[in-house]
Amino acid sequence: MRQALIVAGPTCSGKSALAMGLAERLGGCVINTDSMQVYRELRVLTARPTLADEARVAHALYGVRPAAIPGSVAWWRSEALAAMAASAGVPILCGGTGLYFASLTQGLADIPEPDPAARAEARELLEELGAPGLHARLAQADPATAAGLRPSDGQRLARAWEVWRSTGVGLSLWQTRSRVPAPYRFTAILLDPPREALRAAIKGRFAAMVEQGAIAEVGALLEQQLDPSLPAMRAHGMPELSAYLRSEITLAEASLRVERVTGQYTKRQATWFRHRPLADPTLVHTIHARIAGLEQFSEREITDLMMFIREAG
Repeated sequence: MRQALIVAGPTCSGKSALAMGLAERLGGCVINTDSMQVYRELRVLTARPTLADEARVAHALYGVRPAAIPGSVAWWRSEALAAMAASAGVPILCGGTGLYFASLTQGLADIPEPDPAARAEARELLEELGAPGLHARLAQADPATAAGLRPSDGQRLARAWEVWRSTGVGLSLWQTRSRVPAPYRFTAILLDPPREALRAAIKGRFAAMVEQGAIAEVGALLEQQLDPSLPAMRAHGMPELSAYLRSEITLAEASLRVERVTGQYTKRQATWFRHRPLADPTLVHTIHARIAGLEQFSEREITDLMMFIREAG
């Protein structure tokens, strides 16, 4: 069975730099495992690899989907498996979306496609009631699924409603049914930086994005007049810079809000990875320091990391 490498961790933990360094040594392809970096219009705001990065090593599934068409776990899994099969060397799955990793290492439930009427009803309820109202309605119909969803997560609430209406079975129950993991031996590297290091990285990230053109990027996306409930419209920094462009807040206030939201998100990511093994627990290697690339490792640490990967494979 072929080996695949996972490089996971919270936002700003140095995953991309590590993945590229490993791809150079292993001759592999870096495959995006971040739900926001799939969107074409959001290179700067989602800190997607630069053109120079893409020229340095092979990348896949970055910027491949228009913001107007929401991605899904099932869509991503299908595309990721194709990219993994096409990778000349070891496929390297890099990102912070735990559910995407789980869809490969643990399999994905075969949920029937919701019928159009149920899908339309879910969108209408979301618009009429708002996300909290839809959450309350779902809690009456499918309490088990509602209990696992945030009342503010309109996209997932609409998905849960349409599945329940179409099948009569709650999404959480579908998700417990038989799953087939992807046919790979997964070796996982989990970046687990100290909170203070992560906060410092988050603080500098927004300023760098503004310098790189994030405001113009947000403005261009707003011109498309897309549904504000679309995932791309809720990317970190998108609501805040949208408010700035409408003169509702200052750039400094936008920065503070983005830092706060991103910090909260990294805590949720850390909780996910802490309680859900990425692969066979005996093959998980944890790095407890933020890095900006393999050059910050000692030669011994690099040797040990490569040995771990090769022995696990």
